[in-house]
Amino acid sequence: MPVSDISYRKRFLTKDNVYLPHLVIIEKIIDETPDTRTFHFNFKDKGLREEFPFKSGQFGEYSIFGIGEAPFCISSSPTRYDRLEFTVRRVGSLTNALHRLSVGAEIGFRGPYGNGFPLDLLEDKNLVFVAGGIGLAPLRSLIWNVIDNRDKYKNIDIIYGARSPADLCFKYDLKNWDKDKSINMVTTVDKGDKTWKGRVGFVPQVLEEVAPSADSAVAIACGPSIMIRFTFPVLAKLGFTPEQMITTLEKRMKCGIGKCGRCNIGNLYVCRDGPVFTYAQIKDFISDEY
Repeated sequence: MPVSDISYRKRFLTKDNVYLPHLVIIEKIIDETPDTRTFHFNFKDKGLREEFPFKSGQFGEYSIFGIGEAPFCISSSPTRYDRLEFTVRRVGSLTNALHRLSVGAEIGFRGPYGNGFPLDLLEDKNLVFVAGGIGLAPLRSLIWNVIDNRDKYKNIDIIYGARSPADLCFKYDLKNWDKDKSINMVTTVDKGDKTWKGRVGFVPQVLEEVAPSADSAVAIACGPSIMIRFTFPVLAKLGFTPEQMITTLEKRMKCGIGKCGRCNIGNLYVCRDGPVFTYAQIKDFISDEY
């Protein structure tokens, strides 16, 4: 149930302390891979559940009291109002603490922050989604958003890969998208196992083999740094201009509101000016770290 920006800011952002989070409850936990989990959550204040607006591509700050907080994208779609989701790979103290949580646990949440994906730019376009590993999480929000408004978009290609079959996230979504005849779903792994009968190959290589047309198209990519660095040249080779390439950056974000300065690239703050950018916006600033 979307609300106006003014009403939203009064309820969610206009506080004496901008760092003060809302309490949310973990309602369900899904093991995506051996080190990645998706958490379904909702506001403890039931009144907020019906009022919370966000855009695909935005992120939130999630906190465990006494340990700290960190930013993660909202991996669910705003077209589905029954719950919110975020997906976390276990890599440090906070993410390890999140992985120790059980259903019913309370954590802090503030947001949403960031600009989100430009839906007006994507409408009436052919869409090419390119994702690797947990990089599917922010794209997943947009993919379901597009599917739930299917008449606004043309062809959809999804090229998704991971290091191994065990590292593929959202396997239940991959099955649904593969069954959808309006979607060209391509799944690949860097290295298969004894049970894997699908495609084997790195995502940029498979993207070049699939060769989606750049005509009236936008490519949206997210994944490990090395995948992104090799994906942009492939897209350029296929005819995509920097303005037709979109990505979302999340590394080095901390405060979420442009105060700490940790996430700057060039004259941009990832949390404030992004995390969604066209390649044209960042190509002169982007480094190997991203």
